[in-house]
Amino acid sequence: MRTLAALPLALSLACAGGFAPARAPRPVAGDTTGLRRTLEGLIRGYPGVAGVSVIDLRTGEHLSIRGDETFPTASLIKVAVLVTLLDEVNKGSIRMDERISLLARDRVGGSGVLQYMQSGLQPTVGDAAALMIVLSDNTATNILLDHLNVKTVWDKMEALGLPHTKIHSKTFLRSTSIAVDSSVKYGLGVTTPNETARLFELLYRGRAVSPAQDSVAIAMLRNNQDGTKLARWLPDSVAVAHKTGEVDRSRNDCGIVYGPQAPVVVCAMTRENQDTSYAVDNPANLLMARIGLAVFRHYNPAVPVAEPRRD
Repeated sequence: MRTLAALPLALSLACAGGFAPARAPRPVAGDTTGLRRTLEGLIRGYPGVAGVSVIDLRTGEHLSIRGDETFPTASLIKVAVLVTLLDEVNKGSIRMDERISLLARDRVGGSGVLQYMQSGLQPTVGDAAALMIVLSDNTATNILLDHLNVKTVWDKMEALGLPHTKIHSKTFLRSTSIAVDSSVKYGLGVTTPNETARLFELLYRGRAVSPAQDSVAIAMLRNNQDGTKLARWLPDSVAVAHKTGEVDRSRNDCGIVYGPQAPVVVCAMTRENQDTSYAVDNPANLLMARIGLAVFRHYNPAVPVAEPRRD
């Protein structure tokens, strides 16, 4: 009994003397040479220009191809709008339960459902944010930008160290652009694969706004309904928090792939695409599906993945 009674004291003294229990080792960065070679092979011969950025969220290991080149964002820039919105919520200047009146003049075309809703509808700010991300709703995006203004999004991205990530105007309203020349060149917004990958890394680590607000963003991004690109050939059990964007000559998909062996950020962007169709098997969609599968297999080698059909 005396020996057992003395045991806690002995353990305490041992820890004080430098014999603390060993911590779990930090994951060691792996060799990405093979992955880079695979990605370069996928991009080679693509009928357009493609860029990729990948971050292993366990180790911080990063690789990119054309990662610092600028690309049109299309609706991918709505992630920056969401982060800025949540930053304002965090400051107390906007509430997620605040009601917004939908007016006839707010309706714009393209993706989304609010354009079909009756004038006078009063969704909450949170409702509009969810529609902007889950269905890429353009009308929802514009009514949120009425509350934020475009320059606030610029300022937030610059504060996060993402100076090339910019939205130019409201959707389908070039007349509201605050950077007309850049609007003409890039459309709705501009970014680089590396900057958008970094934005998702900040969200994952709870450093884009705050841990609580970043969790709200990730929850919305996990409900994205567009599975035609990066997530296309991944196992159904794998969660992906991502945002897509597409216009005629540019298709993009960036997000966090929650692989069981490693969570990874993947950002795939294209521009100058020769095929401007919106078929589900558009070459850009297939390229991003192959990129998503290649990255997933590299970081999750023990997970069986069905072979996709050969397109």
